[in-house]
Amino acid sequence: MEWMSQQAERFRDPRNALSTLRTRLVMAGVFVGAIIALSLSVAFSWNVGPEGGAGGGAPKLSPAAVEAFQSPPGTCLTWSNPDANDAKRVSCAEPHLFEVTSIVDIGAQYPAGVPSPSLEQWQEISRSRCTVDVKPYLGRTLDPYGKLSMNLLRPTPAQWEDGDRQLRCGLQWAGQGGKLQPTKGAAKEQDQSAVWEPGTCLALLNNSFGDPIDCAQPHSYEMIATIDLKTKFKDGYPSQEQQNTWLDTECSTAAQEYTGNADLAAKKLILSWDVREQESWDAGSTLVNCKVAAVLPENKGLAPVTGSVKVGNGGGNGDAPPSDGGGPPASSSAPKTGG
Repeated sequence: MEWMSQQAERFRDPRNALSTLRTRLVMAGVFVGAIIALSLSVAFSWNVGPEGGAGGGAPKLSPAAVEAFQSPPGTCLTWSNPDANDAKRVSCAEPHLFEVTSIVDIGAQYPAGVPSPSLEQWQEISRSRCTVDVKPYLGRTLDPYGKLSMNLLRPTPAQWEDGDRQLRCGLQWAGQGGKLQPTKGAAKEQDQSAVWEPGTCLALLNNSFGDPIDCAQPHSYEMIATIDLKTKFKDGYPSQEQQNTWLDTECSTAAQEYTGNADLAAKKLILSWDVREQESWDAGSTLVNCKVAAVLPENKGLAPVTGSVKVGNGGGNGDAPPSDGGGPPASSSAPKTGG
């Protein structure tokens, strides 16, 4: 969930203040679970060329990819090809896209001769079989609103025909637009907070936000700071009202430092931030982003912003379109992304 500063006078000329700067902007929080990821085909069976018995003219699965598919729990994998034909094992200390958490055999439910599950059935298998072992694997609860989500690697059609019923459950970071984001470090050592590095801009996707994009392109949010709620709230979960009160001041200070005291209102920009749910706090997710964005008239979604507001980074020239709705349509500026 995100909130906007209600102390807008720090950034606005009272004579020209946008009405949106006097209202609270509330948007849905990020939740990328297995269902969303699976629907975006992030869970996959790697395509195999003619020698592998499936995929038609698809590239042959490399020996490294075959080895990767047979990885034990605790193995981290990465790839660059959308079909993951170049998948390989890497150290979890290196950037990676998937960490195997458990191996599941569904042979009892799907014996030889039974067709491969449908997409909906794969979703249910991921929900029911992959989530069971994740808490013991992590040693803590998986944050339901955090950056990490469960998914699975399934057998190729040829492997399925040969009777292979083993699945690799694992953790990944899928952005709001569906593209997998690299992580570093073993999952049990990572902070699960759904935050981006300051300076990251997110694509504009259907008047909301998507995956990271160059700030020179029309975008939704620009992250200006990462703040740890535990530096203030050491004795337990703070209410969202308490979070908002404190973050209003902290993010305003961060905005002044990041932009060189730029007048955000003059740029038709707002200051906002994340707040954490109790479930996230209990899972150890205490980091939040401060960010800037622009809103469409009547708060009907996010408007495109072009350029960074960071001082010294292109002059801090990030600007929103005119308040009358001019500028490129929000939906047209979002790049096509996928898992």
